[in-house]
Amino acid sequence: MPQARLDGLDIRILEALQENGRLSNVELAGRIGLSPSACLRRVQALEAEGYIRGYVANLNPKKLGLGVTAIVLVQVAQDNEEQTAAFRARMLAFSEVLFCLSVTGAADYILRVVAPDLEAFEKFVVRDLLKTPGVKDVRSHFVLNSVKDQMSLPLTYADQGRD
Repeated sequence: MPQARLDGLDIRILEALQENGRLSNVELAGRIGLSPSACLRRVQALEAEGYIRGYVANLNPKKLGLGVTAIVLVQVAQDNEEQTAAFRARMLAFSEVLFCLSVTGAADYILRVVAPDLEAFEKFVVRDLLKTPGVKDVRSHFVLNSVKDQMSLPLTYADQGRD
C-alpha cells in the first residue's frame, strides 16, 4: 500500500517531535498552528504509517557509568542463512550492542558497543562476541570524543519519493 506524501504540516510535526518528543499534543498543535484534534489525528497517522517508530529519552552514557564506547567491525563466515540469522539474533540479545548494521566492504557488520570500562569491554568481546558462531574477525575502534552524535534525521528530503 503506497504511503501518502508528507505535506508541510507533517514535516513541521516531525521536526518539532525530533526536537522535543515530550511535547504535549496541545503544545505541538500550538507550535504548528493546528487544532489539538487535527494535530492528534496527524500524529497518529504518522505513527500508523511508520514515519514515527517510537519515542525515547536520549540518555548520557557517562552519567550512567558507561565510559567506553567502541565501534566494532565484525567479519563473519557467511556459510548459510541459519548462521547469519543466529548471529543477528545474538546481536539483538546483547544489551551492550546499541546498533548492528549489515554493511558492504571489509567488514560484514558494524556495531556500536558501550561498556563501563575497558575490562568490561574485553569481557564482552572475549566471552560473548568472539564465541558467537560464525564470527571470523573482530576489530575495535574506541571513541575518544563524540564530535557529532545526532539522533534527528534531516527532513529536507522528506517530500521526495520514498520506498
